[in-house]
Amino acid sequence: MKILNAAQIQELDQYTLDTEHITSLMLMERAAEAFVKWFIDHTSTVHDVWVFCGKGDNGGDGLAISRLLIQHGYKIKPFIIKTGNLSEDCTANLDRLAKIQKVDSIEKIEDIPKLRPEILIIDALLGSGLNREVEGLYAAVIDRINASGNDVYAVDIPSGMFCDYPAKHTSIIRADHTITFQLPKLMLFLADYEMFTGEWHIVDIGQDMEGTAKFHNDFSYTDAKVIRQLIRKRPVFSHKGTFGKVLLLAGSKGMMGAASLAAKAVMRSGAGLVCVHIPESGIDILQTTIPEAVLSIDHNKDVISQLPDIIGYSSIGIGTGIGEHEYTADVLEELLLLATQPLVIDASALNILANHSQWIQTVPPNSILTPHPRELERLAGMQFTNSWERLHKTIELAKRMQVIIILKGAYTAVVFPNGTVHFNSTGNSGLATAGSGDVLTGIITSLLAQGYVPEEAALIGVFAHGYAGDKAAAVRSKAAMIASDIIEHLQDFFLDFE
Repeated sequence: MKILNAAQIQELDQYTLDTEHITSLMLMERAAEAFVKWFIDHTSTVHDVWVFCGKGDNGGDGLAISRLLIQHGYKIKPFIIKTGNLSEDCTANLDRLAKIQKVDSIEKIEDIPKLRPEILIIDALLGSGLNREVEGLYAAVIDRINASGNDVYAVDIPSGMFCDYPAKHTSIIRADHTITFQLPKLMLFLADYEMFTGEWHIVDIGQDMEGTAKFHNDFSYTDAKVIRQLIRKRPVFSHKGTFGKVLLLAGSKGMMGAASLAAKAVMRSGAGLVCVHIPESGIDILQTTIPEAVLSIDHNKDVISQLPDIIGYSSIGIGTGIGEHEYTADVLEELLLLATQPLVIDASALNILANHSQWIQTVPPNSILTPHPRELERLAGMQFTNSWERLHKTIELAKRMQVIIILKGAYTAVVFPNGTVHFNSTGNSGLATAGSGDVLTGIITSLLAQGYVPEEAALIGVFAHGYAGDKAAAVRSKAAMIASDIIEHLQDFFLDFE
């Protein structure tokens, strides 16, 4: 699913009008109907609803929403800011609404009403086309709504937020729910803006997505439809060699659990065989926790100090629980120079790489790096001031290194070497638990061994990890989920998608 910028959204709207031979007012009615359907499914008529409308098309949406909610039995009090001429469609919907309900005008700050705590607020002040600072009466209305503490439902995008880049002003609606039309907007995916968007929801307004084919855009949203197109059927006439042989370099004294989790995830994700190279002290742990794994034993008792023979493996993962000992750093350097297989580089291996920045140029192209935000900062050699900067520095780094970077977090971003970004649609806060990243490394390394190209393995792996996490949360809760639960629910992903 593409993530369009503000100009492209307008072009898509025009494409819809042209191909369906409808008016913009009819498309506005569709949007209002979609919003109202969501709203009545998630609220009740017990509460009064105040709708704040601007003078543009977002305000027109709000006026149409008001009319439709009245027809569904809601007690609606609509307001419109009159600081200039209304758009044509806004005027049309004002005329329609005025026939059945008085619309109060806000023309100066003194007209802004005081809000009772029990009132639900619908924000239809400013839409996704906003490109200038919010000030004056609009800013005062936004600030009054935010100060009220009432539940707020934003129409398409919280008023005051820019669609494509951060706003410098502070007058932005703090919505509890954002109901966005047809496609998500970029700013919905950035952590710094959660305070404004709240939970966001996409509603279908019936636009033909063929209209997006001509648009070049660097951002997209990976949903189930995309993943189903990538998943391959397992051949009937197959054997364990068909599904690849994984080598994991994992674990150190006190961190063998990470090696165990990654190896289990490899096997639960369909690889034919996994060999785990571990320090000598981890033999009993691995043999007990995952008897399916083959072990390669390092001569060092506590840390990985030698690179095993890597010939014959389909993919290699390194980093989970290995620590940052100088012996282990030498192993990583040797691997980067010798490996021809697809690599997944995680955790401690990323920190080693950050401490030896001269090695960055030796990372094989199309390797997959899986940092969390702090590890990314170490790798990039800088601290980020906000999530917007973090995202764009990640894009720069992926392009410079010609690697795939999986920036872990809510809506995990998979950044390709060409700079395109694919936000993930699965997962929840329960995945923020020790060992979760080790599981992700195992899943992706397994998919690489099975013959998926790195871009496919990254997209499927992140989606499957989040999908299993969602299934686990439904059983265990987000708070009680542990990394082993993610592994146990990988079966749900493969049952549903194979």
